[in-house]
Amino acid sequence: MLDSRLRPLIDPALNRMGQRVAERKISANAITLTGLGLGFLAAMIIWLGSPIWALIPLLVSRLADGLDGAVARATQKTDFGGYLDIAADFLFYGMVPLAFVLADPSANGAAGAFLLVSFYFNGTSFLGYAILAQKRGHQTTDQGEKSLYYSNGILEGTETIVFFVLLCLFSTYFAPMAWVFGVLCFLTAGLRIYAASHIYSK
Repeated sequence: MLDSRLRPLIDPALNRMGQRVAERKISANAITLTGLGLGFLAAMIIWLGSPIWALIPLLVSRLADGLDGAVARATQKTDFGGYLDIAADFLFYGMVPLAFVLADPSANGAAGAFLLVSFYFNGTSFLGYAILAQKRGHQTTDQGEKSLYYSNGILEGTETIVFFVLLCLFSTYFAPMAWVFGVLCFLTAGLRIYAASHIYSK
């Protein structure tokens, strides 16, 4: 919901940073993998019981997630680069809730499981919609230049990162926040499927 509004504000700065990084011969894939590594580090810190400290690698990881696309645009975009980026994103989105579950299974287990299932369902609806849009030749740049069709929804990348930040700041409230966010993920996926049924049924 917020991605398309933030893109015009952050893309110019990211593109300038991407140009400088590209001049240093650092590849977009290297940035993607660095961001994923920082995501692993953030999840590990959460698991060890220090979610506040996890905010640093978590936020830098998300900066890398935006920067890799800017580097690709400054050099050469590849289909594999886009594939690697989305795979790394989905892995990151799963690692953070899992880390909270592992940190306190008795308090966070059920809510964390529900949240991960909602992520799985929402991600499936997102990728399935992208496949249908690709088959029909549909394109959008509302969320910036992407390697596949990005359908919008109630919850997108920005909302998820804000949610993760809130989890780190108020970790004792993980369970109620996870239940609420999970419901919104299911709603996002349901609305996307509903939209697809009207656009791609003919």
